Amino acid sequence: MKYLIVLISLITGNQAYSQNNENANVEQTIKEFFDGFHAQDSAIILKTVHKDIIMHSIDSRGADCPVLQTTDFNLFLKSILSIPKDVSFREKILDYKIQIDGNMAHAWTPYEFYYNGQLSHRGVNSFQLYKDNGNWKIIYVVDTRSPSNSLIGGE
Repeated sequence: MKYLIVLISLITGNQAYSQNNENANVEQTIKEFFDGFHAQDSAIILKTVHKDIIMHSIDSRGADCPVLQTTDFNLFLKSILSIPKDVSFREKILDYKIQIDGNMAHAWTPYEFYYNGQLSHRGVNSFQLYKDNGNWKIIYVVDTRSPSNSLIGGE
């Protein structure tokens, strides 16, 4: 009986470790995406995304009705690279809530966006990732954008 308990503990512990390790890998992929974003480095960003990535935004700033916007990924890259070097911008991720099922992962990341040191807006990113040949790749991003004085995620 004692050996059975040890065996069950080892198996359960390994599964928990594996899940935590995968959570860390998903989080690291998103962090690398933002490292490239902040450095305006398309090579870093491209390492983290799938070639067929889809991007959407739900913008609630100043509108009576939220607006769903589709962003072409290549235009997104060009817009990031075209930001003048004397302009500072930073998307501060406040938390990571990650769920994984096999080769699919979802990450919910509340954020604050700063432009030239001032809080511009806040919201939540929803990342969908796919494990492609052992590497997590972002396949879909949808984010919300709310005025800087609004609460995030209904909190």
